[in-house]
Amino acid sequence: MTGGHSSMLLSPLLSIPIDPLSCSNWILSASGVEVSVYHRERLPRTKRVLVVSNHRSIMDAPLLMKALGRPVRFACHHYMSQVPGLREIVTALGCVPLDEPGQQKSFFQRAEDLLRSQQAVGIFPEGAKPMIQVPPRDSFNEFHRGFAHLALRAEVSDLAVLPIAISPSQESQNPMAPLQLFQWFDPSEPMFQQPGWHPLVLYQKVQVFIGNPIWISEEQHQQYNGKQAGRLAKELTRACNDEIADLLRKSRYFR
Repeated sequence: MTGGHSSMLLSPLLSIPIDPLSCSNWILSASGVEVSVYHRERLPRTKRVLVVSNHRSIMDAPLLMKALGRPVRFACHHYMSQVPGLREIVTALGCVPLDEPGQQKSFFQRAEDLLRSQQAVGIFPEGAKPMIQVPPRDSFNEFHRGFAHLALRAEVSDLAVLPIAISPSQESQNPMAPLQLFQWFDPSEPMFQQPGWHPLVLYQKVQVFIGNPIWISEEQHQQYNGKQAGRLAKELTRACNDEIADLLRKSRYFR
């Protein structure tokens, strides 16, 4: 991937489509990424889907939308909605910034509203850490449980949690900007209070493996209270973690 592709991805371009799915396809096509998707037959037919995936690149949201063939409203770190260039991309992709100033609703409430309107919501449970400290291709960081609590507490029916593994076979890692520069956009973030550079991972060849959907039952919704809530969230988080780990192990045979 050349430096020209990097600047293209990180510059506000008027030609970027405003429809999230069209924007995703445009980004991947313009970047020359070869995408292979496996197990599409596992995609749930329900319109209410909570997508859960490992995370290592700014390309992950458009990549997953292309794999699913539909828009997905991904949660993104607040700073990404503030940095020029990144801001235009996450806006065009329909991302939902976390902790957005001036928002009266919490992210959970906004995400539940999106699910209720039969939109797909996406969460990267590793948080922002892999965007700064990129893990090896076949591994990922421990999942936070926020997505599991969202799935279990959301007052919607026919909700499928869909684990997906992203497995690049060819990528480049480039320095994007000094980490401390991002303090201008998010001074409260500890990640930016250290030396070093924010990496930019760009895919050239990447495989997407669709996992088995995990359906949230009415019984689980009813049991989600008190101490049971934590236990159910832990079990759901572990199930998604294990599914994605298994997909990544098997992905080695497809490279």
